[in-house]
Amino acid sequence: MKRIYDLIAAAALLASSVMMSSCDEFTPVFTGKYPEPESYQPVVMTPTHTIAELAAMYETGKPMRLTENIIIAGKVSTSDQAGNFYRSLYIQDETGGIELKMGKTGLYNDYKPGQTVYVNCTGLWLGMYGYDEPDNYGGGNGMVQLGYEDPSGEYETSYIEVQYLIDAHVFRGSLGSPVEPVVVADADLPDAEDTQATNQYVGRLVTLENLTYGNEIFTLLYVNGNKDRDASENRVFLSDGTFGITTWAMSEQKVVEHLLAGDWDDCNVGNGRDADNGVYGSVADHKDEMVTYATPANVSQYFKTPEGTEIQIRTSGYCRFADLEIDPDVLAGRKTINATGILTMYQGSIQFVLLDQNGIEVNE
Repeated sequence: MKRIYDLIAAAALLASSVMMSSCDEFTPVFTGKYPEPESYQPVVMTPTHTIAELAAMYETGKPMRLTENIIIAGKVSTSDQAGNFYRSLYIQDETGGIELKMGKTGLYNDYKPGQTVYVNCTGLWLGMYGYDEPDNYGGGNGMVQLGYEDPSGEYETSYIEVQYLIDAHVFRGSLGSPVEPVVVADADLPDAEDTQATNQYVGRLVTLENLTYGNEIFTLLYVNGNKDRDASENRVFLSDGTFGITTWAMSEQKVVEHLLAGDWDDCNVGNGRDADNGVYGSVADHKDEMVTYATPANVSQYFKTPEGTEIQIRTSGYCRFADLEIDPDVLAGRKTINATGILTMYQGSIQFVLLDQNGIEVNE
């Protein structure tokens, strides 16, 4: 039996090495109609650890295979139906939330918001996504997450690709009412060193109120989406400005519109933090190729709390509301927004991920 398990696990690792997406990116999600899920018998299990206690076992830079008997439980707080979450879901308890890297799309069919999920963590891998060494640019913690081993070593966790392994570790409990978001005050927001182990709101569904537009975006574009996306000569970073981007993210069509309008003509090609920035010319020099091989672009729209804490609302270019225009009064600073989504960390900064467009409320 152990040999069969090992063979299946090896297949999962091989698949994950092929399917792993860049740490800078979301990836396209099928958001159509799936067949109705089969009926199931809800299970009841006794947790041995809270999510915070599990997260506390992680040591920075040391992904670990969990060998002791560990069971956690939480309610599903996300849905991938709108396409802003990809092959994973979040569950949360009263101590924090954690991402389960499930390796499947259409998870919303089987794992409903508010449903209790139990995870037998024995044999899974605990790692962190989005850690950055503190340096001149800041840096700090990302998100502790549960998944499988990444054979490439590029990531600390990979996806649980094989259904056999998912069934062996993730168990559906009873359905319940959807998770109610908690309104989080500025004083309760995480610092760069926080994780789920030290801040109860990290990884949970929360609402941030009265956010003001920060007149800044961040996005990563490619000269040719079919070429090496890590190559400096294939990268264009837009940051420290708005660059005419007034939507939550950008579909391929929206990227092409901006290119043809010349909104980014003067932007350099190359990595923004190293000497290659600008060596490869400008967007104008590569415009024809960029139009031909354009891909959807993820965007971080920057906002600030009333006390001045910076929040990045990060949205996938593949999601259903990617091209939704932000209210002009919000962009002009005449109105604020309340945002509801998952509070996450990336390189010590707060990144906020919406479940769908209903997570934005414009204050009159």
